[in-house]
Amino acid sequence: MPTAAYDDIADWYERFASDTSADYMDRVRVQLTDLLGSAAGHRCLDLCCGTGVHAAHLRALGWQPMGVDLSAGQLRYAHGRLPVARADVTRLPVADGCVPAVTCVLGHTDLPDYSAVIAEAARVLAPGGRFVHVGVHPCFVGAFADRSDPARAVVDGGYADRARTRRGWNPNGVRARVGAWHVPLADLLNAVTEAGLVPTRFQESGATAIPDLLALQATKP
Repeated sequence: MPTAAYDDIADWYERFASDTSADYMDRVRVQLTDLLGSAAGHRCLDLCCGTGVHAAHLRALGWQPMGVDLSAGQLRYAHGRLPVARADVTRLPVADGCVPAVTCVLGHTDLPDYSAVIAEAARVLAPGGRFVHVGVHPCFVGAFADRSDPARAVVDGGYADRARTRRGWNPNGVRARVGAWHVPLADLLNAVTEAGLVPTRFQESGATAIPDLLALQATKP
C-alpha cells in the first residue's frame, strides 16, 4: 500500500486540527450537524477520517462512526477515537448498500479522483442513505485564490487547473505541506449526480462574508 502524504505531518496535523484551527473546525462541525443530523446508533462511515478529529462529534449526534484513511500516521491517533481501517477510499473494504450514512470532511482536495470516491460512497450507502460532503469552497479557496486580505478573495485564471500543487497565499497551512488537487464546482456537483445520488441541500460558511466552506447533502434513491 502506498505511503500517504499525511504520514510525514501526522503529529503536526493532530495539533493543527485540535488546537490551531479549532474555530474553523467548529464551523465544519456545524455543517456536519445541519446536513447529517442525528441518529439512534446507526453507523456512519467517515471517509478520509485522518486523526479521527470529528469522531466525538459524530458520536454526540448519535451515530456510530467508522473511519477509513490511507495515512498510517494519522490513524495512530484515530485508533483511540473510532474503529478504523487503512484503505484506499476509491476501493473501500465495505459491502454494497450496507451503511446508512457516509461523510467526507475536508478530504476532497487530498484525492486525485474525487468522483471515484463519491461513486464508492454511493455504492456502500444503503437505499435512502445520506452522503455529506464538507470541504473547502471550490470557488474561493485554492492555489488560484489569494485570501490574504480577509475582506476579499482575489481569484486568478488558475481556477481551471486541476493539477496538484503546493502553491498558495498561506505558507503555514496544510496545503503548503502536502499540496492539493482542485475540484471545480461543476466537477464536484456532476460527480454527485453521476454517482446516482440526489443532491438535497447545499450550505456555505465563512468567517467573513466570503465563504471558505461548501457543504452538500445527497441521498441514495
